[in-house]
Amino acid sequence: MDVTEFFLKLLIILLSAKFFAEMFACLRLPSVLGEVAAGIILGPSLLGFIKVDATLYLLAEIGILLLLFEVGLETDVGQVVKVGVQSFLVAATGVLVPAVAGFCISNYIFHLSQIISLFIGGTLVATSIGITVRVLVDINKHQTKTAKIVLGAAVLDDIVGVVILAILYDFVVKGSVSLIDTAKILGFITAFLLIAPVITKLLVPFISKASLHSKTQGIIPTIMVSLILAMAFISHKVGAPGILGSFAAGIALARRFFLPLGSTIDHYSPGLAEKIEENMKPIINLFVPVFFVVVGASINLKVIDFKSVTFWQMAGLLTFVAIIAKMMSGIWVKGGLKTKLSTGIAMVPRGEVGLIFAEVGKKAGIFDDLIYAVIVFIVALTTLFTPIVLRFVMRGEEDLP
Repeated sequence: MDVTEFFLKLLIILLSAKFFAEMFACLRLPSVLGEVAAGIILGPSLLGFIKVDATLYLLAEIGILLLLFEVGLETDVGQVVKVGVQSFLVAATGVLVPAVAGFCISNYIFHLSQIISLFIGGTLVATSIGITVRVLVDINKHQTKTAKIVLGAAVLDDIVGVVILAILYDFVVKGSVSLIDTAKILGFITAFLLIAPVITKLLVPFISKASLHSKTQGIIPTIMVSLILAMAFISHKVGAPGILGSFAAGIALARRFFLPLGSTIDHYSPGLAEKIEENMKPIINLFVPVFFVVVGASINLKVIDFKSVTFWQMAGLLTFVAIIAKMMSGIWVKGGLKTKLSTGIAMVPRGEVGLIFAEVGKKAGIFDDLIYAVIVFIVALTTLFTPIVLRFVMRGEEDLP
């Protein structure tokens, strides 16, 4: 793809994302659904105008990093800690139940091999934190109890998903699984999540002085984007998803985050948190829609043989299990049926995480065309399911005090 072709495609992506987002908002549907729909229309499923190459994928990655940074900025760590046990139980259920159910159905009902069944079970474990967070923001429910529980659970799901994918891929390539390597990955991820916010917080005095004494425009967004990229790079190097790095950076700069022996960012520099949010908002609003358009464009519905009875049997049963198994995770949440249900539904979308499993399985020769089509169908349906259903289920749920 040459430069002028890239410019044209980016132009179409940005305008179509905004057009469909506005249209869906007018229909009282989450705008993220419009952005994903724009990707499906522009991508190989319909028009075939956009093919997700390395360049678009990198732009999309920047978008999801910025989205998780913004989520971190708005996160009240104290509230997340309060619901920490519930988040852990939701995450554990959202991993075990789909994985076991997916494996058993694939292996015992459809008689697929164990490695294929393990990969299908691993795919069903995924939760797209990007889709879920954006839906909660769109419907203005990102400060509710459900949002805090889901945020913690989705982060844990992402970590577990990466570890499972690494284990399965090692098994396919090497024929064995190294427990020592797995333990190292988990250890590095845990250490990073504990240390990253502390390191970021120690940079606050420097950021404050730079913003006060800079003789040029744009010092804050330059430092913030550099920090996000650095944290994402380190996160990736220790075996964790890059988004955990940007999320940790956002949390450390949140107004309500404090170190055990320190204080909040506003104590060090009054107004700095507001200045960061104000400067980063335009960049976030530009790049985040690109991510969701790319998610939609990554879903190729043409690979699906809708006339195949076997496809409908597998896709129907596994999609049903993919939805119900995640919804079961809400049973641990304190509150009424509505709160439990909204938590479970928020954990349903597989989005880009499910597609990563599908692509790895296909490239490794584990998934044939039929299984790959089934996974694509599951990802598409679960991605579209949550934005539509969650809006109605969470009506009336109030923000945390």
